[in-house]
This record gives sequence, structure tokens and C-alpha cells, in this order.
Amino acid sequence: MKSAKPLLCVHGHFYQPPREDPFTGTYRCEPSAAPFPNWNARVTAECYAPNASAGNFGRISFNLGGTLARWMAEHVPETYQRIVADVSHYAAQYGVGNGMAQAVHHTILPLARGRDKRCQVRWGIASYIHRFGMRPEGIWLPEMAVDYETLETVAEAGLAFVILSGEQVHGDLSYGAGPYLVRLSHGRSINVFVRDRGASDYLSFNMPAPETIRPWANALLAGRPADSLTLIATDGETFGHHHCHGVRVLEELTTPGEADAYEVTTLARYMRQHPPRTEVEIVENTAWSCPHRLGRWATGCQCTPGCGQWKGALRRALDNLAHEIDEIYAEAMRRRNLAPWSLRDEYVRVVLRQVGGAEFLSEYYLGHLSTQAQRSLLDLLEAQVHRQRMFVSCAFFFEDLERIEPRYAIASAVQAMALVSHATGDNLTRAFRRDLSIAVSPGTGRTGAQILDEIMAGANFAESPLGNGKGSFQRSSTRP
Repeated sequence: MKSAKPLLCVHGHFYQPPREDPFTGTYRCEPSAAPFPNWNARVTAECYAPNASAGNFGRISFNLGGTLARWMAEHVPETYQRIVADVSHYAAQYGVGNGMAQAVHHTILPLARGRDKRCQVRWGIASYIHRFGMRPEGIWLPEMAVDYETLETVAEAGLAFVILSGEQVHGDLSYGAGPYLVRLSHGRSINVFVRDRGASDYLSFNMPAPETIRPWANALLAGRPADSLTLIATDGETFGHHHCHGVRVLEELTTPGEADAYEVTTLARYMRQHPPRTEVEIVENTAWSCPHRLGRWATGCQCTPGCGQWKGALRRALDNLAHEIDEIYAEAMRRRNLAPWSLRDEYVRVVLRQVGGAEFLSEYYLGHLSTQAQRSLLDLLEAQVHRQRMFVSCAFFFEDLERIEPRYAIASAVQAMALVSHATGDNLTRAFRRDLSIAVSPGTGRTGAQILDEIMAGANFAESPLGNGKGSFQRSSTRP
């Protein structure tokens, strides 16, 4: 049924980067988040919990990043269950959920290999189904980073839509947020919703008072066609963390009355009633948070102060290591007549603790293998989890190699190398150290190789898999 008023959708991208120790799986204490033990706890108190209590998750479109969802399920189950219940209630009321999946490790997908794109998307879908009990219709692309291969991957996975920003699209955008059709190869297509960047940025950086938000929205939407859609998409943490009055603003914005000029909907619900009416093309290798194509995460650019050359060096080092890990993994799996990449995609069921490792291998007729042989295969599969986590976007987002985010990527690489070494005896540290020596911190002058050695000296390894002879190696569980 068509609406007599223009429609508004607010999408919140709720995400926190991984904060646990890759070697133990335990969450670190973060003094900068005081009086809370870490930033997850602080942002929950300021944003996630009050938004859940206000019912905001039941009125907006949103994605909940896997690393954040995992932490919430374990540490703030009441808030987590309220979000899950809101999605379930929305689906029961409208026949479609209001949540979206997210590429699971917040990888910049256009910079990833094709099989890694597929893994990130498929694991993101599996994580969403695991948490919300239904299949998503759309997926959040980290940083809205896009190219045609990424959209091909999304369409191939059976998803219907993504969100982009206006500057990432070429074509007639006179139909507001859309949806718009993007033609792909092999007769496939994908729908794209286009956010209103001006309105989104206004809320993000100049959020008005709660009592003025509906007049602002009325002024914004009053002249727009009935039944048209306007999309505001921004970081979910905008509402409560970045702006302390943001929870009330979001509640007011998403509960318009009869006298207001607009109604509220969500993306999957709108798309069910409004198929795309025109086609557009995308601007490849663009993102919502960097005007220099993908320079912020690839080579460094003016978005971060100082010299960003370390970013390209770090990415080359991680890419080279990923190639070596993949070669060892693929060879080991093919020796067992296993398809390595589809097996890795399915391994998400172990990562989500839906099945145990031994049971998983039994499904592939490997239960007869010795305990040691099974352990080696599982170590190689677990190494793939950490190897995926090496490319978390925040490792390249900020200004210095010495920050915790790049160190997390390097630590994830160390854990992946340790698992490979434990499984096969292959030691990949020499080449990785050589590559990291080219990455230099603009703040301290230290190299990535020095940071690597520091991380390895503080890590715990059993059986000295990387030759440092210290401590005991622990296999941490890393669920999306």
C-alpha cells in the first residue's frame, strides 16, 4: 500500500573493532575508556543499551557488526536479547526483518581477493542467521567501499541490496533513496539504496536538540513526493555516544505523529513494495569516508595527518603472508580431496559454535583420521580465521603504525603463523619480518618488524611454534 506521505528510513551502522587478545581471546582493559573497563562497555552504556531500552532498534534499519554482537551476547545479554527480540517482532509485524548483515571482519572488500570477498559475505550472512534466526535481504559494505566484483559477490550470495552514498553512483537519482538497479554480469543485478549525504552528515556532525528534530525532518521532507524514500545512514554510535542526546533524537525522529509530514519505514520493507524504476552505475573503488578512492586503506592519503606510506607497506606484508598461508592451507586440504575454499566458508559453523571441530570433520568423512591429523586440519582452518582478521579496516584507518589497530592486525598475523607452524612445521616469520621492516611509524620511527618482535616476545606459544621458546600456545576461539 502506498503512503500518502514521503517516507524516511534511518540506518545505523553499529560496529566496534575487535578488542580481544588474539592469543587468549580475553578482552583487554582500556584505561582510556574509564570509568568503564573497555570501550565496548562504555559505548554500550552510552549508546547501545539506552537505544535498546527506547525501542529504537525496532524502528530503524541497522547492521550489528559481528565483533560487537559477540561481545554483547557474552557481556550485556539483556541488551543483546532486546535487539534480537526487536528484529523478531518487526519481522512478525511486516513479514521482513529490519536488520542487515555485515561483511564479517569489516574488511575493505574491493581490496580483498575474490575468494576472501565471498568468505566475508558468506560468513556475514551466516552470523546474521545465527543471531536473528532469519536470512538477511541486504548487507552493509564496510566503509561503503564498493566495486563491481563486490556487488557480484553480494548478488551471488542471494542478497538483494546494499547502501551507497550519492557520490558513489552515476545516473538519474531523482527517485530519492531508490532503490536503483545496478546491472551485473551473467544476467544478475543488485539493488542500491542511496543515502542523503547532506542530511546524514548533518545528524552526524551537527545534531540538533531533540525538541527540534521533527521540525527539521518536516522541513526536509515536506516537499518530497508522497511514497518516496529518503535515507539517512550513519554510524549508529552517533546516537548516544558521539552525541549524548542522540538517543532521544533518534526516538523523536522515528516516532512521527499524524501532524508530521512523513512516515517511517525500513529498507527491506520498502523494497518489497517498491521495485527499482531506473538503472544506475557505481563509481568503483570508492567509500563513504575517504574522497581519495580507497587510498586511506591502501597507500595512505591526505585523510590522515603525517606520512601514511606505512599503510601500503603493511598491506603488502599482510598480502604476502596471506598468500603463503593460503598456499599451505590449500595444499593440505587438497591432499585430503577437500575443496579448500568452500570448506573454509563452511567452517563458520565451527566458529559460531554450532558444531564442534571433530563433528565438522566427520561431516567430510575425516573422522577416521588420527587425533593429531584432525588437530592439524583444524589448526589450518583456525589460521584462516585469524588470517581474515589481519585485514580489519581500522588497521589502516588512522595515522600511525604504532596504534593498537595496526598492532592488532600484526598480532592476528602472528597467531595465524603460529597455527600454521603447529600444523605443518612451516615457519613464515622471516619473510613477514622482512616485509614489515619497510613499514615505518611516522610517530616513533620504529618499523613493523620491531613491532612484530615485540608482539611475539609477549605472546604465549606452546611447543615454541615460532621459535621464541616462551610460554604456552593457546588456540583462541574467534567467533564472528
